[in-house]
Amino acid sequence: MQTQRTRMTRDNTAVLLIDHQVGLMTGVRDMTVSDLKHNVVGLAKAAKVLGLPIVAVTTARDSMWGPTASELKEALGGGEIMDRSTVNAWDYPPFVEAVKATKRDHLIIAGLSFEVCASLPAISAREEGYQPIVAIDACGTFSAAKREAGIARLTTLGIEISDYATLMVEIMGDNADPKALDVYAALDMPFAVLMGQVAGALSR
Repeated sequence: MQTQRTRMTRDNTAVLLIDHQVGLMTGVRDMTVSDLKHNVVGLAKAAKVLGLPIVAVTTARDSMWGPTASELKEALGGGEIMDRSTVNAWDYPPFVEAVKATKRDHLIIAGLSFEVCASLPAISAREEGYQPIVAIDACGTFSAAKREAGIARLTTLGIEISDYATLMVEIMGDNADPKALDVYAALDMPFAVLMGQVAGALSR
């Protein structure tokens, strides 16, 4: 039985970034690759500003799908990115141990592809009592049909789907937070630019 959902906070949430690899990105068709990179980098940067632990992993990077996108590697600041062979990252014990080591039970998950690399770990994590949410616009997949099928499956299973910016500002919680402008800058969204301009005008 699943526990009732509680709010995400800086103290209970971790971010899982799964398989944002250059080889897989060449097949993305449900959004532009530039948008995908922008969104997952924004997620990673905002998570770091908020002090959320990030667990990153690839699959078969030396034999099939290549390294993590350089923009994301830079945003992660040189942190460890483990590699595995399993399709479902949750079937790789070191990955699960790294998630457990964060001591967080709310998981924001982004993966490429959405319906496999994000969804399967989300399903497995919930089976073990975690509260996963998939940041769909920091994922990507290989056709509109696969995106729709993935959404339908998660919806049927009761697993939440949201977007990366909403999740980060929900955790931030208050625009009076001293880190608010840094969070909005990390998100790099049009409203974030406006926020900065307004704040600058008010400070004059």
